[in-house]
Amino acid sequence: MNKTRFNPYTLGLIDFTKEHRKQPTKAENLFWWIVRNRKMLWYKFKREHTIWNFILDFYCSELLLWIEVDWWYHDEFQYYDDGRTKRLYDNYEIKIVRFTNDEIENNTEWVTLYLEDIIKDREKEIWL
Repeated sequence: MNKTRFNPYTLGLIDFTKEHRKQPTKAENLFWWIVRNRKMLWYKFKREHTIWNFILDFYCSELLLWIEVDWWYHDEFQYYDDGRTKRLYDNYEIKIVRFTNDEIENNTEWVTLYLEDIIKDREKEIWL
């Protein structure tokens, strides 16, 4: 597996992502409290991380793991999301995990346990 941790980004998106971090959805805010400050098995997650022209909701570069918090508008852009997912996996082997707002807001314990399992599996994929 390619273990490169640096990913290219579009400089113009940096200011946009900084502003977007100031206005998280309720689900994004809850998820951030689950993973911030290395609370999730000591891995560092970033919010609104840019790779190429894409903005990832949450990203752990150590695991090449992207967490997407989906809400209503993503249904309309399924083709875009699928293309973005394929491009990032094909080029960097970045794995995506999607949670719905409802899962995060109403089943936080399950999200936390499921994410721990995903991280443990991802550790095996990355480091073996």
